[in-house]
Amino acid sequence: MCNISILITMNTFKRISLITLASLSLCASAKVVEDTPKYVPTEAIKKSQQEFSDAKLGIFIHWGIYSMYGRGEWFMTNENVDRLEYAKQADAFYPHRFDANEWAKVFKEAGAKYICFTSRHHDGFSMWDTKQSDYNIMNTPYGKDVLKSLAKACDKNDLKLHLYYSHIDWTREDYPAGRTGRGTGKNPANENWGQYYKFMNDQLTELLTNYGPIGAIWFDGWWDHDEDSVPFDWHLQEQYELIHRLQPACLVGNNHHGAPMEGEDIQIFERDLPGEMTTGFAKSVAEVSRLPLETCETMNGMWGYKVTDNNYKSTADIIRLLIKTSGKGANLLMNIGPQPNGELPAVALQRLKELGEWTTAYGETIYGTDAGDVKPEPWGVTTKRTVMPARIPATPPRRTASFLCMYLLQSALCLAMAETLCFICLWTGRLSLSPNSSEAQKWNTARRQMVLLWCFHARSKRLIMCWLYNDF
Repeated sequence: MCNISILITMNTFKRISLITLASLSLCASAKVVEDTPKYVPTEAIKKSQQEFSDAKLGIFIHWGIYSMYGRGEWFMTNENVDRLEYAKQADAFYPHRFDANEWAKVFKEAGAKYICFTSRHHDGFSMWDTKQSDYNIMNTPYGKDVLKSLAKACDKNDLKLHLYYSHIDWTREDYPAGRTGRGTGKNPANENWGQYYKFMNDQLTELLTNYGPIGAIWFDGWWDHDEDSVPFDWHLQEQYELIHRLQPACLVGNNHHGAPMEGEDIQIFERDLPGEMTTGFAKSVAEVSRLPLETCETMNGMWGYKVTDNNYKSTADIIRLLIKTSGKGANLLMNIGPQPNGELPAVALQRLKELGEWTTAYGETIYGTDAGDVKPEPWGVTTKRTVMPARIPATPPRRTASFLCMYLLQSALCLAMAETLCFICLWTGRLSLSPNSSEAQKWNTARRQMVLLWCFHARSKRLIMCWLYNDF
C-alpha cells in the first residue's frame, strides 16, 4: 500500500463515483527510458537526487545587466545590439535595493526549497567576482558580489543554491557563434573553442570552490549549435566530470530540450510538462527518463525583467501548474526577473505570498512525493508517498471561514494492530486569502469542497491521502 494524494475538481467529482476512480487504469505518465547509461551516479549524487526530487518547488532568478534595458534577457541578440555598446550598461548597474536575505525569506515563505540563479547568461556578464573576465559585477558602480550574498542568505534560510550557467556568449569573440548572437559585432576570425572551453571550466571551478555547497549546475545553450551541418562537440563529459570532482554531491542538468546525456543527473523541460511538446522548444517529444524531473516556467511572459510585461499568471494558475508538475513526479522551477534596482516586482511578491499560503496548508500533498499510479487526467492528478509524514494538519494554518466538518467513520477492528482503520472526513468550507489579495474576491466567492480519505494500515505504517478540490 502506498500514499496517494489526489487533486481533483469537485464539479467533476460530483459526476465520478469512487468506483470509477478505482477502475481507472494504473499506468506510467510518460514513456520511460530503459537504456542503462555508462555514467553511474555516486551515493552522494543519489542522495542529492532524492532531495531534489522531494523539493517540488524552486525559484528561478534571471538577473543581469539586461534588466537595465527593461526588454528581457534576449534583447541583445533580438535587436542585434553591438556588444560594446551593450556592455556600457555595466557602468550604470547599481542595484542598491538588492537584499539577498529578503529574497531568501520571501522564497522560503512561498514554499520553495531551492533557488536557481543566473550566474552568467548569454550576454556574457558574470554576476560574481570572477577572475577570468573583467566583465562582471565587481566592475560596476555597485561593486559587490551578489552571488556571495545570495549564497550566505540561502544557507541561513535552509535553501539549496543552484547555479544557471550559459554555454554560449554573445560578447566574447572566442566563442564559436551558433545560430544566435550573430549581429552583436563579433569577428568570426577570433573564434577559439579551446580557449573559450578553458574559460568556462575556470569559471565553473570558481563557482564550485568559492561559494559553498552548490546543489546543481544548470546549463543552457546547447541548442545554439543544433543546426550545424557538422555536429558540434561541446566536450560535455569532461565538463560534467569536473563538476562532480569539485563537488561530488552537485547535480548536473542541461536544458538541451532532449533526453538526458551521459553524466547528467536531472532532466529539464523548458515551459513544458514532462512528456509534452506544446511550446516548440523541443523538436520532438523528449523521452522521460528515470532521473529527477524539473519543469521551468515564467511567472509572466519573459525570463528577464521587461518593463512592459505585466502578463502575470494568476495565483490559481501557478498553483495548478505546481499541482500538474507534481502529478508528473517533477519539480516546478518558477521564474522571476528582478528589477535593475535589485527589487522583486510587486506583482511577483504578491503571487509568492499567496502561493505560500497554499503550500503551507496543502504542502503535504506535494513535498516528498512521486507521481501517482493513476495517470494525470483533466480532472486532476495523483501523487504518492512511501514514507508517512510526521503530521497531518487538522486545519490549514490560514484564515478560514465557516468550516463545516462532517465525520463519517468506518472501522474494522480485529486482533492486535493487524487490520486497517479507515476514517473518511468530508470538509465543506470557504477559504480566504488576505483581504488585499487580487485573487481574494474570486477565492472568497468560490466554495471549497474537499474530501480527505485517511487510511492508516497498522502493519505497514503507511498513509494514503486523497484530496479532492473544485476549481480554484
